[in-house]
Amino acid sequence: MLTLTSPSRRWPRTRHSSRLWFAGFTLLLLAGCASQAPMDEGGRQAGQWERQQAEVEAFDTWTLVGKAGLRTPEENVSANLDWNQTPYYFRMLISGPFGGGRNVLEGREGRFSLSNSDGRFEAETPEALMEEQLGWSLPVTAMPNWVRGLPGDPDNDNTGSYQLETDELGFPSHLAQDGWEIDYRDWEKVDDLWLPRRMVMHYDDVRITLVVNQWQASE
Repeated sequence: MLTLTSPSRRWPRTRHSSRLWFAGFTLLLLAGCASQAPMDEGGRQAGQWERQQAEVEAFDTWTLVGKAGLRTPEENVSANLDWNQTPYYFRMLISGPFGGGRNVLEGREGRFSLSNSDGRFEAETPEALMEEQLGWSLPVTAMPNWVRGLPGDPDNDNTGSYQLETDELGFPSHLAQDGWEIDYRDWEKVDDLWLPRRMVMHYDDVRITLVVNQWQASE
């Protein structure tokens, strides 16, 4: 004998299965959204800085090409900056208006010199040398770290303790050290590392804006 099954007995099962499938699909979507880290318009993601910090610290031999703007109550000028940095030597070419022409600042094993059209000069610190010859100074001792988003070495005699704030993605946003206030305004990806592209430094009534046009690893 052929037994017919009433549709009323099948439909509840179908509707129940559909509800289970829809609930499972919704959970998968929610899980996918939860697993994706927050990201900004530039592509930075939460947690990236923490994961790459050791690599940034090891990135100590590089070339930076950019532009620096100097603003004081008396003037507002800019200069081009071509900077080669290693753990044992640095060479900073400053050219343009606030460089007063072409100045080459070099340092090796605690010896610092500045060369320009007036000659070659030496001093105990690069900051003192720039102040004597140019009338203004960059925080050269700490800047190799600051331009990478790192605080200066607190064990260094020329840098002190610091306070560091981070943004919603965990990247440095504000650093206070040795009387300077540094704001990190923009970042760019260089190979596999995120490095600062624009930063603004304040010391009393001096404001220095550094825009990096090119980062490059050096041999």
